[in-house]
Amino acid sequence: MSVDRIVRINELLRREIGELILQLVRDEGVDLSAVTVTEVHTARNLRDARVLISIRDHEDERRRILGILERHRPEIQQRINHDLKLKYTPKLYFTLDSSIEKGDRVLRILEGLGDLPEPVEPPTSAAAE
Repeated sequence: MSVDRIVRINELLRREIGELILQLVRDEGVDLSAVTVTEVHTARNLRDARVLISIRDHEDERRRILGILERHRPEIQQRINHDLKLKYTPKLYFTLDSSIEKGDRVLRILEGLGDLPEPVEPPTSAAAE
Protein backbone atom coordinates (compact mmCIF):
# COMPACT_ATOMS: atom_id res chain seq x y z
CA MET A 1 0.00 0.00 0.00
CA SER A 2 1.38 3.39 -0.92
CA VAL A 3 2.52 5.81 1.75
CA ASP A 4 0.22 8.48 0.33
CA ARG A 5 -2.81 6.24 0.84
CA ILE A 6 -1.86 5.50 4.45
CA VAL A 7 -1.50 9.26 5.08
CA ARG A 8 -4.99 9.87 3.65
CA ILE A 9 -6.45 7.01 5.71
CA ASN A 10 -4.79 8.37 8.87
CA GLU A 11 -6.27 11.84 8.27
CA LEU A 12 -9.70 10.41 7.46
CA LEU A 13 -9.66 8.30 10.65
CA ARG A 14 -8.46 11.28 12.72
CA ARG A 15 -11.40 13.41 11.60
CA GLU A 16 -13.94 10.61 11.93
CA ILE A 17 -12.76 9.58 15.42
CA GLY A 18 -12.83 13.23 16.56
CA GLU A 19 -16.44 13.59 15.41
CA LEU A 20 -17.45 10.27 16.97
CA ILE A 21 -15.91 11.24 20.31
CA LEU A 22 -18.03 14.40 20.29
CA GLN A 23 -21.16 12.37 19.55
CA LEU A 24 -20.62 9.40 21.85
CA VAL A 25 -18.86 10.83 24.92
CA ARG A 26 -20.81 14.05 25.46
CA ASP A 27 -22.90 12.62 28.35
CA GLU A 28 -19.92 11.25 30.30
CA GLY A 29 -19.08 14.44 32.21
CA VAL A 30 -15.91 15.02 30.15
CA ASP A 31 -14.75 18.47 29.10
CA LEU A 32 -14.66 17.65 25.37
CA SER A 33 -13.19 21.06 24.53
CA ALA A 34 -9.96 19.80 26.13
CA VAL A 35 -9.83 16.54 24.15
CA THR A 36 -8.14 16.55 20.73
CA VAL A 37 -7.30 13.70 18.38
CA THR A 38 -3.85 14.86 17.31
CA GLU A 39 -2.71 11.97 15.10
CA VAL A 40 -3.59 8.49 13.93
CA HIS A 41 -0.93 5.97 12.92
CA THR A 42 -2.44 3.08 10.99
CA ALA A 43 -0.51 -0.12 10.35
CA ARG A 44 0.25 -0.84 6.69
CA ASN A 45 -2.10 -3.84 6.77
CA LEU A 46 -4.94 -1.65 8.19
CA ARG A 47 -5.45 -4.03 11.13
CA ASP A 48 -4.35 -1.68 13.94
CA ALA A 49 -4.36 2.08 14.49
CA ARG A 50 -2.76 4.03 17.33
CA VAL A 51 -4.83 7.13 18.11
CA LEU A 52 -2.92 9.92 19.85
CA ILE A 53 -5.15 11.96 22.16
CA SER A 54 -4.18 15.28 23.71
CA ILE A 55 -6.04 16.28 26.88
CA ARG A 56 -5.37 19.89 27.82
CA ASP A 57 -5.50 21.27 31.39
CA HIS A 58 -6.76 18.07 33.03
CA GLU A 59 -3.64 16.36 34.35
CA ASP A 60 -5.54 14.64 37.16
CA GLU A 61 -8.32 13.32 34.88
CA ARG A 62 -6.30 12.10 31.89
CA ARG A 63 -6.41 8.43 32.86
CA ARG A 64 -10.16 8.62 33.52
CA ILE A 65 -10.81 10.24 30.14
CA LEU A 66 -8.65 7.65 28.38
CA GLY A 67 -10.63 4.95 30.19
CA ILE A 68 -13.90 6.45 28.94
CA LEU A 69 -12.53 6.50 25.39
CA GLU A 70 -11.39 2.89 25.74
CA ARG A 71 -14.86 1.93 26.95
CA HIS A 72 -16.38 3.51 23.84
CA ARG A 73 -13.76 1.95 21.53
CA PRO A 74 -15.97 -0.91 20.22
CA GLU A 75 -18.76 1.50 19.35
CA ILE A 76 -16.34 3.90 17.65
CA GLN A 77 -14.88 1.03 15.62
CA GLN A 78 -18.38 -0.15 14.67
CA ARG A 79 -19.36 3.34 13.48
CA ILE A 80 -16.11 3.64 11.50
CA ASN A 81 -16.89 0.30 9.87
CA HIS A 82 -20.36 1.58 8.95
CA ASP A 83 -19.37 5.08 7.81
CA LEU A 84 -16.09 4.41 5.99
CA LYS A 85 -15.44 1.92 3.25
CA LEU A 86 -12.13 0.31 4.16
CA LYS A 87 -10.90 -3.20 3.48
CA TYR A 88 -10.45 -3.69 7.23
CA THR A 89 -11.62 -1.66 10.17
CA PRO A 90 -8.53 -1.13 12.30
CA LYS A 91 -8.54 -1.94 15.99
CA LEU A 92 -8.03 1.35 17.80
CA TYR A 93 -5.51 1.87 20.59
CA PHE A 94 -5.86 5.19 22.43
CA THR A 95 -2.59 6.73 23.64
CA LEU A 96 -1.97 9.96 25.50
CA ASP A 97 -0.08 12.52 23.38
CA SER A 98 1.98 14.89 25.48
CA SER A 99 3.66 16.76 22.61
CA ILE A 100 1.45 19.84 23.03
CA GLU A 101 2.34 20.10 26.73
CA LYS A 102 6.03 19.69 25.86
CA GLY A 103 5.74 22.47 23.27
CA ASP A 104 4.03 24.73 25.81
CA ARG A 105 6.83 24.04 28.29
CA VAL A 106 9.47 25.00 25.70
CA LEU A 107 7.57 28.21 24.93
CA ARG A 108 7.42 29.10 28.64
CA ILE A 109 11.17 28.52 28.92
CA LEU A 110 11.80 30.73 25.89
CA GLU A 111 9.57 33.46 27.32
CA GLY A 112 11.54 33.26 30.57
CA LEU A 113 14.76 33.82 28.65
CA GLY A 114 13.41 37.18 27.52
CA ASP A 115 13.45 38.31 31.16
CA LEU A 116 17.23 37.85 31.45
CA PRO A 117 19.41 40.98 31.44
CA GLU A 118 21.22 41.79 28.21
CA PRO A 119 24.75 40.34 28.09
CA VAL A 120 27.54 42.84 28.59
CA GLU A 121 30.11 42.83 25.82
CA PRO A 122 33.72 42.86 26.95
CA PRO A 123 35.53 46.17 26.37
CA THR A 124 37.67 46.29 23.28
CA SER A 125 41.23 47.37 23.77
CA ALA A 126 43.18 49.39 21.27
CA ALA A 127 46.22 47.17 21.92
CA ALA A 128 44.51 44.11 20.52
CA GLU A 129 44.07 45.74 17.10
